[in-house]
Amino acid sequence: MAQASGGYLKTESLTPGHWFAVLLVFVTGVIHVYAGIIEGRIPVSLAGVGFLGAIVLFLLDYRRRLLYPVGIVYTVVQFPLWYVANAGEYTTLGYVDKTVQAVLIVVLAFLYWTER
Repeated sequence: MAQASGGYLKTESLTPGHWFAVLLVFVTGVIHVYAGIIEGRIPVSLAGVGFLGAIVLFLLDYRRRLLYPVGIVYTVVQFPLWYVANAGEYTTLGYVDKTVQAVLIVVLAFLYWTER
């Protein structure tokens, strides 16, 4: 899919901060897909697919600047959904995911602010 010159992926301009954001999105996406499959909760898996789809859009440079605020909102919404859906049965994996997401929100806000 990726070509060396004039290819599909537009990664030349990505900084270490961008790659850190991609890593965080990947981690939370994989956690969601995994947890959704293990717990039998399709919406959780779909949330993970949403995160992973965002990586594809980001690497294709599809409205990259718009992905920051959309990603912030999408990630923030995960917190109350997780709180309500688990109703006191929180797991270590859930806490790890929320930590990753909290850092992701900060990184996305930083990227949005610095690329104005």
